[in-house]
Amino acid sequence: MNTVFPEIQKNFGFGFMRLPMTGEQIDTAQVTQMVDAFLAAGFSYFDTARPYHGGKSEEAIRQCLTSRYPRDRYVLADKLSATMYEREDEILPLFENQLAACGVDYFDFYLIHANSAQRHEKYTQTRAYDILRQLKAEGKIRHIGMSFHDSARVLDKILTEHPEIDMVQLQINYVDWDDLKIQSRRCYEVCKKHGKPVFVMEPVKGGTLVNLPQEALKEMKGVSPASYAIRFAAGLPEVAMVLSGMSSLEQMQDNLSFMTDFQPLSYAEKQVVERVTAIYQAGNRIPCTGCRYCVEHCYGQIDIPAVFARMNDVLEGKPGAEDAYRALDRGADRCVGCDMCSHVCPQGLNIRMLMNQISRKFW
Repeated sequence: MNTVFPEIQKNFGFGFMRLPMTGEQIDTAQVTQMVDAFLAAGFSYFDTARPYHGGKSEEAIRQCLTSRYPRDRYVLADKLSATMYEREDEILPLFENQLAACGVDYFDFYLIHANSAQRHEKYTQTRAYDILRQLKAEGKIRHIGMSFHDSARVLDKILTEHPEIDMVQLQINYVDWDDLKIQSRRCYEVCKKHGKPVFVMEPVKGGTLVNLPQEALKEMKGVSPASYAIRFAAGLPEVAMVLSGMSSLEQMQDNLSFMTDFQPLSYAEKQVVERVTAIYQAGNRIPCTGCRYCVEHCYGQIDIPAVFARMNDVLEGKPGAEDAYRALDRGADRCVGCDMCSHVCPQGLNIRMLMNQISRKFW
């Protein structure tokens, strides 16, 4: 049992961000199987947000989880997303709509979503923090949280201003741990300084640390790559929860196989992680996690994560990679250069520049 949040039985959560799809629709039959397997294994934490799957993630929570299980069987987190409202008076109606969409009367955790220096200004101007405190006092939120994508300096400033924040969700994985842009380790240390439990997102970096180069996979000698990635994050002392955005029942079963009776990485496994990190960083891959926030803002209607995934295959020299890129319906050449995508990218990628480079390569 989690000593900070007793309602959390185990430190592994199911993120409803990358669910299995059937065409444009969530494969609710498979998600239902995944939910059942997750709960049967003794886990209970579910995480969603209004932008996930274009608003369909919350509906999937209601259909696959909350309408089928009593309220004390699960712990549910949702988020206030800056892109989902403009004015202060829109926050409470949005919140009530989220409760209804999820089919619950309260959220166990409700997070300020994807906070950063820029978004913190909007959340402050619209009194978002004050409203969340009010909702907590009313019992509609049990814990106020924050997911975060910015520097350790900005995180320290926000936590100093807002001690009411109960937990912080950070992007942590072994590749980003010492990354100068993501600053996972430094942000983790800021949370430790403020006494805030850390919840982890992107432990497998959007699937990147599963779909590794062959040279890296050989280092793992047949052990699940997800096992190395998730257990790396879960083994950190200040981490109270690790989320995985599983996209199939097979992925769920793989994750449950090593998280049901969790064991931190051994010394030998940590050495493997160090070698894999070196291999990964030498490949100059585009560090896209496939969150798809950019797609919602693309005037060219480009599937940007698909473009980056194909380009990474090209960089790795995978057979047929260039043909696979050219088979995309809309490639990097469709980019109009508006740069709206870069402004919403949690990884801080200069997407316009990358699209221009890719476009020139395939002229």
